[in-house]
Amino acid sequence: MAVSKKIPYSSGIFSITFTCARWLPLFEITNGYSFVYKFFDVVKAAGHYVNAYVIMPDHVHAILSFTYTEKSINRILGDGKRFITYDIIDELTMANNVELLEKLSSFVNQTDRKNGKLHEAFEPSFDWKECYSDDFIEQKLNYIHMNPCICNPPLAKNPIDYLHSSANFYLGGSQIIYPVEHVMNMKDINFDKREIK
Repeated sequence: MAVSKKIPYSSGIFSITFTCARWLPLFEITNGYSFVYKFFDVVKAAGHYVNAYVIMPDHVHAILSFTYTEKSINRILGDGKRFITYDIIDELTMANNVELLEKLSSFVNQTDRKNGKLHEAFEPSFDWKECYSDDFIEQKLNYIHMNPCICNPPLAKNPIDYLHSSANFYLGGSQIIYPVEHVMNMKDINFDKREIK
């Protein structure tokens, strides 16, 4: 079962999922897969690691490793969703997709609207699980990479055929679009698991 409460640690290896608002296929509609790659660049620039991912039309699964950070992991992920939202809204605005912009505006709750939020492109929370063992990591890698094959309708027959995924790196031995650091290399990283007070 997925957990949506705040991550209580300031470092570690986590399986993360965030979903477009009401499961709308916003990445597909905007061809916004690159928006997630920009977020991954920010994660890596801050000294963290992108280990695995799949960007589906309406959600993202990733395994991310966070070295100790003063900025909470929740904040990093929240900021990422916010900046991806800006890119999605810009793309929809340039395409003059008024109907979808109005729909995303209607999803904003009253509190956020009072604080100036104009659009809601993602579900408010995200799901996470700590990757605590090799078996669990392997399970998560398989799930992430099989996602395009088990969705309805399937987006690929074979995981390595789906473009926006790290499957080819793990199963085929080469990168596709976005380079990742093999999750088993994280064993050499010192993740000082400090709990956030």
